[in-house]
Amino acid sequence: MADFASLTDLELFDAWTRGDGRAAGELFERHYDAIDRFFRNKILDGYDDLVQQTFTACLESRDRFRRDSSFRTYLFAIANNILRAHFRARRRESERFEWTEVSACDLAPGPSTLFREKREQQLLLESLRRIPLDYQVVLELYYWEELPGPAIAQIVDLPENTVRSRLRKGKQLLEKKMRSLARNTEELESTLEDLEQWARSIHASGDPQAAPPLARE
Repeated sequence: MADFASLTDLELFDAWTRGDGRAAGELFERHYDAIDRFFRNKILDGYDDLVQQTFTACLESRDRFRRDSSFRTYLFAIANNILRAHFRARRRESERFEWTEVSACDLAPGPSTLFREKREQQLLLESLRRIPLDYQVVLELYYWEELPGPAIAQIVDLPENTVRSRLRKGKQLLEKKMRSLARNTEELESTLEDLEQWARSIHASGDPQAAPPLARE
């Protein structure tokens, strides 16, 4: 019996395309937490359905995976497309919006379903939901999933320079939003002082589904 835990994603993917359901199960277990986390700070209700749709779409489109990216990048690209399709389907026919202008909170009002004990973490989560969706996506992929610029560019289907510009502007928008939501100066300064560390701590702590941080690809 193959030791699936020791196989790379691409080796598992190859086994999956040959019909090995155990390889598919290992891939699902390996990446479920990250895809779940991707949706949970953007969708308040039914995010579990979108997680399932992502893996179903991966199965259905596996013959189109060209291996010019990691499997993880490919999976996040599917998740990003499903997220956008979900929000487009919910809008009224007369409603128009730009992803660089509308936030997850605008599209799905309410508090984040990713709760954390530390107020700095919760401030960060709520602020992320209140900046435009395109900026929220790239910031979370960069900080939470520790993906590099080229991988994020493939996920969101934009030039790498554009992604780096959005990371810079996204951080500025995030800090501005945190200033408006912070309860006091001490809380704000604590979060801003080490924004990157607080962002990554959301990935790794307080959630039984959270996995240890992954190295950048």
